Parts: sequence; C-alpha cells; structure tokens
Amino acid sequence: MWTGAALLTFNHTLMHGHMPGPFNHVAGLAEVWDPRSDMWTTLPTSGYAGVWTGNELLIWGEMLLVRGVAKGMFGTKMRSFITVADAAGVAAIVDQQFEIGRQILDAGLVPILEPEVDIHSESKAAAEELLRAAIAEHLDALPADRQVMLKLSIPTEDDFYRTFVDHPRVLRVVALSGGYSRADADERLTRNHGVIASFSRALTEGLTVQQTDQEFDATLDTAIGDIYAASNT
Repeated sequence: MWTGAALLTFNHTLMHGHMPGPFNHVAGLAEVWDPRSDMWTTLPTSGYAGVWTGNELLIWGEMLLVRGVAKGMFGTKMRSFITVADAAGVAAIVDQQFEIGRQILDAGLVPILEPEVDIHSESKAAAEELLRAAIAEHLDALPADRQVMLKLSIPTEDDFYRTFVDHPRVLRVVALSGGYSRADADERLTRNHGVIASFSRALTEGLTVQQTDQEFDATLDTAIGDIYAASNT
C-alpha cells in the first residue's frame, strides 16, 4: 500500500534478482520501503492486530485468525507466485508459507499453503523440483499432530507430488488450474492420482453475464461434473 510517502507491504516475498529497483528484495511479514533513502524497515508485527499508516488502520494476523475461529472457519490460504527456478526465491517463499502456516495452526485452523508455479514459466519443471524439495523439508519438520493442505500448480511430470499425497503431515493436496483451459486442466489432473481440483479460473470458463439462468446453470453443471470426474482418480 502506498501511504503517500512510503510503500507499506504485508506478507510478501519478491523473487530476488528478478524485479527492478527497490523491489529486487526478499522481504519479511511486514515492511516499509522509503523511496528517499531506498531502505526497507521491518515493522513489529508480533502481538499486534494492525498498524496505523497515518490515514487508516490495517489489520492482519492474530486478530483475523481469532475472528475466523469464532466464525467456525475450517482454514485459510496464502498465495505466492513463482515465475522462475530461483533457488533463493523459492526457498524464501516456502519459508514464508510455513511460517504463516504455523500461526494458522496455532490458532486452531488448517493452513492451505499455495506456492503457485507459473504455468508459462520457461523453467517450470526446474522450479517444481526446487519447490518439492523445500516443501518436503518443512513437512518433515512438522510435529506429528499437525497437518497442512497444499494447493499447487498441476506439475509438468505426472504424479510429481505423490509423496505429498501420502505424507502423514498433509491433509490433502489440491490442484489449481493456473490458467490452463478446463479441458486441459482436467486431462492433466486425471494423471495426478490422489490430487483433487481446487479450480476457480477453469470452473468459471464459459460463464457470461449474457447467458440466461438456464444456460448459466447448465454450463456450470457441466464444469462441475467434468472437474469432479477428473478429481476422482
């Protein structure tokens, strides 16, 4: 968020070496960038429910988790986006995902970790190798009574995440469609056994405001049926 004098960022990790200027930076949970000095400053987030920017109060963290538990929520997710097979960047993203995941677990909710790999990346397969290794290291370090969900891009190699499907610290592995067409995403998903769909872009494919209620319902019904069938492998 731009406050008028500084850039205030929350829960972000930028790929080191692949962003211009001040954004060529791997950041923590909450930081401020001052363009005058070109310096980042970490904000004290632990135990706080928010921060005053000078104009408004931004709330995050423990307070939102408490509200979620009170509303009977199951869990919550954090989405990161990986564009290249950069070892330091991927490791930072996974570290951050699990750090926030532990906060969610401590609050009594299930964390849904979502380090998405860009399906158009020229180094997608290599990025997936780095991602799998980093996730596995963190999963093995979790206590036996804790589980997370993983929401991942459909991998280049079939059954690439099978070890996570069978991992005792993983409640469920779900796939995002990531920009594939629904037919393509469904076909790829059928080759990844034990992984189920968590599609949004592919689910809404073909839905338009110009459709009648009957046309809209029929299109959505077909999409749901196809995605369910692809998940049932």
